[in-house]
Amino acid sequence: MAIMTTILLLTLSNIFMTFAWYGHLKYRQVPLFKVIVISWLIAFLEYCFQVPANRIGSYEFTAVQLKTIQEVISLTVFSVFAVLYLGEKLKWNYPVGFGLIVSAVFVIFKKW
Repeated sequence: MAIMTTILLLTLSNIFMTFAWYGHLKYRQVPLFKVIVISWLIAFLEYCFQVPANRIGSYEFTAVQLKTIQEVISLTVFSVFAVLYLGEKLKWNYPVGFGLIVSAVFVIFKKW
C-alpha cells in the first residue's frame, strides 16, 4: 500500500509542478511577475504531495530509488502535458530516450 501511495502522490505532485514550471508557456502575454506568483502558488500544492510521498516512500525505497521513480513519473507526466496541453508533436527519439531511462531504472533497482 505504501508503494502505491508513494507513486500516486509523486504523480500528483509532478502534475502540479509541470503546470507550475511550463503551464505559463501558453500565456506568453501575461507579465512575468504574475506568472512567477501563480507558479509559486501552484508549486506550494506540489510540495503538499511531494513531501508526504518522499516521507512515506522512504520506508520502502532508498533516496536514490525515490528520485529515480520521481524522474520517470516526471518525464511521463511532462510527455503527456507537452502533447495534450502545449500541442507539441511526439518525435521518435523521445520514446527511444525514455527507453534508455527505463534501462537506468533497471540498473538502479536491480539487487546486485
